[in-house]
Amino acid sequence: MIPICCHAVAGVALSNIDGQIKMLLMNRVKGGFWCHVAGTVEAGETGWQTIVREFGEETGIKVAELYNGQYLEQFYDAATNTVMVVPVFVIYCPPNQTVTLNDEHTEYRWCTLAEAKALVSFPGQQALYDHVWHHFVQGHPSALMRIHVP
Repeated sequence: MIPICCHAVAGVALSNIDGQIKMLLMNRVKGGFWCHVAGTVEAGETGWQTIVREFGEETGIKVAELYNGQYLEQFYDAATNTVMVVPVFVIYCPPNQTVTLNDEHTEYRWCTLAEAKALVSFPGQQALYDHVWHHFVQGHPSALMRIHVP
């Protein structure tokens, strides 16, 4: 049997950068790959509280407009023989959002959809970015997907 594990969340940030909507990608120190924000849920936290905290820690972004991304990243982790399931959130940032990286990342880029898909290593990331672009850039999410951050 292969257990299913869900102990982390992920988030994609969108911002109007110099007149064009772009998504934030960062180059991770551990592994050297490009990714979006992600982190482990700590004791007593909800998933949305975790992603708000992670955005603050990893990018310095204060989350104000948060949505349930209606997407689950999933992959097999051979090291633990588990299927990992990761709920995804989407945030809208103010135009030309500044980013202050912590020590988990070496650099960041605000990317178009094509640029983001070209940078990432995993097909699951490309599928996620297509989903976010379709539902959060080309379309508008339902108000029912909004999570009100106090």
